[in-house]
Amino acid sequence: MTATGLLLSPFIEFGFMRRALVGCFALALGCGPIGLFLVMRRMSLMGDAMSHAVLPGAAVGFILAGLSLPAMSIGGFAAGVLVVIAAGVVTRYTTIKEDASLAAFYLMSLGLGVLLVSHFGSNIDLIHILFGSVLAVDDGALLLVTAIATLSMFGLAVIYRPLLLDSFDPMFLQSVGARSNVYYLLFMVLVVLNLVAGFQALGTLMAVGLMMIPAVTARLWANSIGRMLAVAVGVAMLAGYVGLLASYHLDLPSGPAIVLSAGLIYLLSLFVAPQGGVLPRFIRGRHLSG
Repeated sequence: MTATGLLLSPFIEFGFMRRALVGCFALALGCGPIGLFLVMRRMSLMGDAMSHAVLPGAAVGFILAGLSLPAMSIGGFAAGVLVVIAAGVVTRYTTIKEDASLAAFYLMSLGLGVLLVSHFGSNIDLIHILFGSVLAVDDGALLLVTAIATLSMFGLAVIYRPLLLDSFDPMFLQSVGARSNVYYLLFMVLVVLNLVAGFQALGTLMAVGLMMIPAVTARLWANSIGRMLAVAVGVAMLAGYVGLLASYHLDLPSGPAIVLSAGLIYLLSLFVAPQGGVLPRFIRGRHLSG
């Protein structure tokens, strides 16, 4: 097989591979920028917490309607937003910090979700919800993912400036009369939406990987927000493409293959990336010492 056939033939021959690739690209457009803002706000573990928070809602949707895309999506979104609001209320009216309250609520959500699916479903159903299968993405799931990606890009465009100020200088944002809590809540809604889109393809435990790893990688390649946004999206798309190829040729589960592909790009970037890589810093150090 030629190199072109090796790299393109799965997507030319099989419709499910093309749908999976388009789904990964749409997820990259939404998850990449969201993940970068989480990293800039030092909320990298928030994505992991929220990926668990959507599980009980998805489980309730599964119990009521089976493997129904609308029911599981609505349930997952409702559960994620409920956890965000509950954690915010606890933080506002008690001495518990936000990260601690989120940790408590997402762990309870994870336990409740696993309990519901295990009791009313089967181990196969639980594995499907937790780990997903991007190769099984149908037209309905693809429309949902692309709609959420489009909404995320428009939403971020609307709140981009205040969200950026809130990430770097929240005191200034408050001094000009802006309500940072409103922008924070809108941003967290976008986080939940993208995780709901991601769990349809990759599962609740894998969706956060495509959101956070490319965002962390982008910090190693660029020194401006615009470039980091582009790099995060590009790395997420590349990880989706490479992961799908690996899953096809090596007979691997698609979700873990995509996340591990993103991880390999990150590990490589640690050595060669111009802004934070080990080798460029070593070379600059040798040059300055010389």
